[in-house]
Amino acid sequence: MHLTRRSRIFVVYNRGRMELPKEFIEHTTALFGEERYQRFETGLQEEPVVSVRTNPAKPYTEWEGEKVAWAENGRYIENRPSFTADPLFHAGCYYVQEASSMFIEQVLKQYTDAPVRMLDLCAAPGGKSTHALSLLPEGSLFVANEPVPLRASILAENIIKWGAPNAVVTRNEPADFTPLEDFFDIILVDAPCSGEGMFRKDARAVTLWSPGNVKTCVERQRTILADIWPTLRPGGLLIYSTCTFNSHEDEETVAWMRDEFGAEILPIEISDDWNITGNLTAGSEEEKFPVYRFIPGYTRGEGFFLALLRKDGDGRVAQPRPARSKAAPLPKNHTEIKSWITSDAYDFSVEGEDVTAIPAEHKAAITALQSRLKVLHCGVPVATIKGKKAQPLHQLAMSNILDRGKFPAVELSCEQALAYLHREALTLPDAPMGIVLFTYKNAPLGFAKNVGNRVNNLYPAEWRIRKNPMEL
Repeated sequence: MHLTRRSRIFVVYNRGRMELPKEFIEHTTALFGEERYQRFETGLQEEPVVSVRTNPAKPYTEWEGEKVAWAENGRYIENRPSFTADPLFHAGCYYVQEASSMFIEQVLKQYTDAPVRMLDLCAAPGGKSTHALSLLPEGSLFVANEPVPLRASILAENIIKWGAPNAVVTRNEPADFTPLEDFFDIILVDAPCSGEGMFRKDARAVTLWSPGNVKTCVERQRTILADIWPTLRPGGLLIYSTCTFNSHEDEETVAWMRDEFGAEILPIEISDDWNITGNLTAGSEEEKFPVYRFIPGYTRGEGFFLALLRKDGDGRVAQPRPARSKAAPLPKNHTEIKSWITSDAYDFSVEGEDVTAIPAEHKAAITALQSRLKVLHCGVPVATIKGKKAQPLHQLAMSNILDRGKFPAVELSCEQALAYLHREALTLPDAPMGIVLFTYKNAPLGFAKNVGNRVNNLYPAEWRIRKNPMEL
């Protein structure tokens, strides 16, 4: 079995006409105006668009299709293939992300030109986080957070596959961050919302919508923003976004942040060709602050809203006090582990049997995070020590700082790669003995250990493809 993007069977969903709640129609018509609403409603009846964003640090794949105008590495694709059947998807070579949400690229490109500490507070499953990791200046530290355990595990997996060594994944409530005063330069709050922008993609979003749910979301959003605001340094940026249309969760909440926190609402340069809609509640000069709405029927994507705010003041990110790490240094008899990465700008530490490489310039900040938060992942877990031997970890195979020359590479066919990702035992009589790095189209997939009569599959059990590869 060898599948290509052109030969795969594409899935087409047949949808009936969407029936919208009466209260939603009334509010949205009043907000949009009759002409805009009619065009929007027509757009909702069309099939959702599918888009992907490639990983510039893993240039092993290309996609045909129209470019997403506001995202350099974003592409629309005509139909939705089975991404599970593509080993390059599992290798972190691209991410399937809704096109409208890629607009975060314009914020980071226009307002970030030096290393920063950035927090994505509501990050799962990781689309905006992996995007930001590809955009931030070298030397930045990125924290991706998700409070729900299962979603946090998915977030960590996607962050690890993306390969960036400067990422930390945490599992905390927003209030847990409050003591980290002035800690971040940039905070992204992609707030939990009523999900009106997902109506076209998810019929459940329509059935779950109610005016009461909108009100609950507004209250929750403002609590989240109040909890996280102290952690933003003076002069720092807060990106507020939702996937909803109503003004209560959008413009009114932005105005609340301005009035409550004294935040300055900043403009973002856009092209008229993008058909992005601005503020729909401006009745006076004071209320004509810049916001950015993506509306089906106008922009090619799902519903999305974004505003950029700056905290008053001109301060620098707070430097954490040096904290003593509980991790032990790397044992002298395993110093060869240092050669497995391509940079010497990392400190190595051992917790239990696992060895992790931490960016030296961020060690104090990461230690401060570890002392206050539930950290699921940080830096690059490099190896596990078993007696006198060290075995490389899968996170190293995914990392952008892996020194590929330290491990013999074995190129797999698509069928073999899917079997490996299914965590099957492979037989490769011509493969070198010992630890080997499996690749597909030259992209690292993970490690295996060839013991002669069989190859021990070292792919993480919790990440394996559940379905039989022959059925994909």
